[in-house]
Amino acid sequence: MLTSIIIGEKISTARKNKNISQAQLANQLSISSQAVGKWERGESMPDIVTFDNLANILGVDLNYFSESFGSAESEPIVLPEEKSTGWNMSAGNWKDADFSGLKNLHEKFNGSNIQNCRFVGSDLSRMTMKGNNIIGCDFSQSNLNASMFSGSNIQRNSFQNCNLNNSVFSGSHIDSCDFTNADFLGSNLKNGTFQKNIITNANWKHSEFHKTYFSAIIFEGSITDCSFENCRYSKVEFRNVTFRNTFFKNGNIKRIKFIDCKADNLTHAFLKIVNSDITGIELILKFRTL
Repeated sequence: MLTSIIIGEKISTARKNKNISQAQLANQLSISSQAVGKWERGESMPDIVTFDNLANILGVDLNYFSESFGSAESEPIVLPEEKSTGWNMSAGNWKDADFSGLKNLHEKFNGSNIQNCRFVGSDLSRMTMKGNNIIGCDFSQSNLNASMFSGSNIQRNSFQNCNLNNSVFSGSHIDSCDFTNADFLGSNLKNGTFQKNIITNANWKHSEFHKTYFSAIIFEGSITDCSFENCRYSKVEFRNVTFRNTFFKNGNIKRIKFIDCKADNLTHAFLKIVNSDITGIELILKFRTL
């Protein structure tokens, strides 16, 4: 029987035959490169819609993913069923509406004015939200796994205790939002603004920041396997942060303040190369195994 590991090998083989990187494939699918890596390692599988997009991008037939590598005994994989409400919630003017508890929406929600709405405890995974004006809404405890926020104005919203795993914020202005206890595992913030947001106890692991403008932000806790590339900073502080395998490249990093931080040798070296002020960082040569 085909497994997620075999499916991952098929994705990897087709990608390499197409001569594109994981990052390039992820960009075409509007997901994070970490998500592609998980597929290829057999840790997760795409949904049915993504399988179809993968086939188009990689130049293979959809049946490619359900065929064995030559073993006559292998059974075809049963792809996940596509669930859809059929609702068209785009181009709307939504104010003071309560969408709390929505499940299995998986729809596009584009070009809308969304103000003072409640999405508490909703399943908004794999949602595509492009060109929206989202102000004063409550997404607390919602599942936003693998969602795409593109070209949106996102202000004064609550994302407390949200699952933002593998989410992508592209070309969006994110201002004065509350991300307390939010899980940003595998998330991607690029070509946008992230300012005056509360990120207390947020989980930053395998997260990527590219051409992001950070302003009035205080990072705390642990930052692991992350990258900050070509970002700009204004009034940004890292307080009591423990860095592991974190990459800094270009940007006005000298403006960052590091206060009572710790870093492994790799992160420390990256920061030293870009001439940042590392007086507030203690070098830890070897971390204990977690």
